[in-house]
Formats: sequence, structure tokens, C-alpha cells
Amino acid sequence: MTSLKLPSPAKLNLFLHITGQRPDGYHELQTIFQFIDRCDELTLSTNHTGTISITPAIEGVALEDNLIYKAAKILQEKTGCRQGAHIQLNKILPMGGGLGGGSSNAATALVGLNQLWETQLSEDELAELGLQLGSDVPVFVRGQAAWAQGVGETLIPLDDLEENWFVVVVPACHVNTAEIFSHKDLTRDTPTCRISAALRGEGRNDCESVVCKLHQEVSNSLNLLKKIGSARMTGTGACVFLELNSEKEANSVLAKLPADTEAFVAKGINQSPMQKALNS
Repeated sequence: MTSLKLPSPAKLNLFLHITGQRPDGYHELQTIFQFIDRCDELTLSTNHTGTISITPAIEGVALEDNLIYKAAKILQEKTGCRQGAHIQLNKILPMGGGLGGGSSNAATALVGLNQLWETQLSEDELAELGLQLGSDVPVFVRGQAAWAQGVGETLIPLDDLEENWFVVVVPACHVNTAEIFSHKDLTRDTPTCRISAALRGEGRNDCESVVCKLHQEVSNSLNLLKKIGSARMTGTGACVFLELNSEKEANSVLAKLPADTEAFVAKGINQSPMQKALNS
């Protein structure tokens, strides 16, 4: 096999608590990750030159800073692989939206190239490499909805989460994750909670108040959805979502939003479509 086309899904943080901060500056957290059926797509093709190329270029992001490029290079370095790759990215997910697009792309590159290059790293090894690229990458590598804690590296699969429907609103702004995690007003001492409590909906997103102070667009979008139900922000934003029981309900809510609102309907899924594509 010399080429592979794989979906690269988005995720939602169904809640996000910041429970502490380590001496190295990294934050301790608790969250539930669930995938949704909205995806970027990566087409990976091998070459024998050892070079890594990506098209199209992402405006404002140097090749060396692209997480897909970093994933390919870290896999080469770990395994001593002399093959290279050309990677074509069909970008659907918004950047800076809290949907994990960059992390998902990196994970898809790691898993896909591990297969194409026949480097034979285990899932655990790939997840460990992924953690060097970002705290969200391991959950995409493993491809299962999960409870996460630590800095995101400790994952407990949640195969029986309700696979409900979501209306996701995409505010017209880009949220910088590093800025949010370094902000003086961020809550960093939320008491730890049990999985059962979070599954009952008792959690919140600790980043929400800071993001809303900095980005009026996020605050407006949350207020719009909160008129209908219990809306929440995902990750460090900017996207906000409302969970619903059926596709019909979700489409009904979507139809009622103002015409200038960028939004979409998506289904929650517990197994990554990337993993399903590989297994098939």
C-alpha cells in the first residue's frame, strides 16, 4: 500500500474542569471527550525521498509548525524510517474552534503513516508520541470516547455514552489556547469529580468565563443557544454546542438560528471514524 485516505474527526469536550497546575506549568484537568461525525480528511501518499510535504499550505502556519508535519517527523525520528510522505489535507473543521482539528490531524497522520511505512508501533507507543504534540492527540490516536484526566494522557474508554445529536455554533473568532491557559482569571482549583457525576451533567467548562470575557462572539453564541437549552463551550473555544436527543430536534434548532449564524448539526459517536476506516 502506497496511499491511504482517512477521515480526521472533531471532538467535543462534554465538560472541562481544571483541577490544578503542575510545577512545569501544565494544567491538571478532567474532561469527557466524544467524537462527532464532522471530519477533515487526510490523503497520505508515501515517497522514497524521505521528505514530508503538505498541501494546501495553511495561511500563517509555517510547514515546520504544522502538527501534521511534526507528527510525521516524530514518527520518522522514533523509528528511523527513511520513507517520506505527501499529505493532502481537506480542511473542514475551523481552526481555533475547540473541536480538536489540529490534534486530530496529527493523530491521523501518526496512525496512517505507521501503517503505510510499516513502522509497527503499538497504539500505546503512538499515543505516547502524540502526547508530545498536544494533550488532545492521544484520544484521537486511541479512537474511543473517553474520560480523561492528568494533562489528558490518562484515558478511560466510555463506550456506552449516549450518541446524541448536537447543534454546534462556530463564532467568528479564533481562540488562542495558550492565552486561555495562562490567563490570570482562569479557575485552576475545581474539586475533582467522579465520572458518574459528570455523566449526570454536573460538570461545566472552566475556560468558558475567561473566553467569554475576551471574545464577545463566544458569549453571544452561548447566550443564543442557552435560550433553547443547556449550552456549553467545547475545549478552550470558540465553538459552543447544544446536546439534543434526535436529528429532527437538532435540525429544528438549527433552522431557528439567525441566518448569519455559522452552525451545523452533528451526531456524537464513540468510535472514531478513522479507526473504522482502518479496520475496514
